[in-house]
Amino acid sequence: MMPRRPDWPGRLAALLAAAEARPFDDHAWNCGRFALAAIEAVTGTRPRLCILPDLEATADSAGFPRLPPAFARPGDVVLAGDPQRLGVVVDGGRAAFVGPRGLVRQPLTTCATAWRIG
Repeated sequence: MMPRRPDWPGRLAALLAAAEARPFDDHAWNCGRFALAAIEAVTGTRPRLCILPDLEATADSAGFPRLPPAFARPGDVVLAGDPQRLGVVVDGGRAAFVGPRGLVRQPLTTCATAWRIG
């Protein structure tokens, strides 16, 4: 398990500020890259993972424990459905996702699962 860095709140805030207006791009900036950048901001390490046929299985391959989205805390990764996409919890009830013109925020109630980071 990768522990959280002592300065993770500031590092996550810096990532969110830098990504605020960064639009979705299939290859350069998508939900997977955003989730990996958030994990790196929180832990200081980029996890190893296997690219599998769906996002949930790919996220599971990083080895972080799953938890219900209602118990996710800032810095944890979440999976929202319709369309499926990975995001990052930003506060007690919302997660940020990469959107067409930058980050969009949605309630955790729209998420299907979450992973505890650090």
